Amino acid sequence: MHINTEGIIFRQTKTADGRKMLLLFTRKYGKISVGTSLDGRGKKKSSLALRPFTYGEYQIFQGRNYYNLDRAETRKSWYALGEDLDKYMAAAFVLELTEKVVPEETPQPALFQLLIDYLGELSERKKSYLTLVLAYEVRMLKILGLFPSMDACACCGSEEGLGGFSVSDGGMLCADCVEKKKRDEEDALIYHANFDIVEVINYFAANPLTAFRKLALEEKVARELQGILRAYLDWHLDVGDLKSESVFAGGY
Repeated sequence: MHINTEGIIFRQTKTADGRKMLLLFTRKYGKISVGTSLDGRGKKKSSLALRPFTYGEYQIFQGRNYYNLDRAETRKSWYALGEDLDKYMAAAFVLELTEKVVPEETPQPALFQLLIDYLGELSERKKSYLTLVLAYEVRMLKILGLFPSMDACACCGSEEGLGGFSVSDGGMLCADCVEKKKRDEEDALIYHANFDIVEVINYFAANPLTAFRKLALEEKVARELQGILRAYLDWHLDVGDLKSESVFAGGY
């Protein structure tokens, strides 16, 4: 059976028989592994469609236990991101992160569209790429139904005295719950979350990526939020180590 779907290449690997295996994030079918004999070299649109940072249209033969790519056409290529090291790493990091959190063969159309929007916004952005990465992470959590509790204590529900952020409890904590958790749990993952951090997270969650084109967080705020979100993603999505993370500097 042949299927047609839009997709974004996560990565490409060569096999021993000269074929390629593509890890493809599709709008209709989620993340699938697809074999192909198509040539990905050159600058033709069909060749670009086999490379990362490309949004394409794919005709795939679906067998009983496998997928084979028969035809590929490029809709939009952000291959030029590779010409700027900071942009490239910001793109590679988000691609690898998304690959980690997307389950096999489970459609995630909202996240698929978010990734397209992110690559488009990143290609136009001139600096402060970490701001866009953080916005992507927050909106990804919202799409996946894992957005933290920001307006009330994640433990007791109080809306007063919020100042701590608990990774394991999934959101803000009031002063009383912060003290209790620190007393009862030696390894409690609790961060100080000031008003700026809370305001930024809520703003990112409430607005599309296009709203952040002229927004650049102060480096201190961005780095603080980066640490909180990284711990949160690891705890709730088991992200683990990311190869691209070690060299991603955020564009500062």
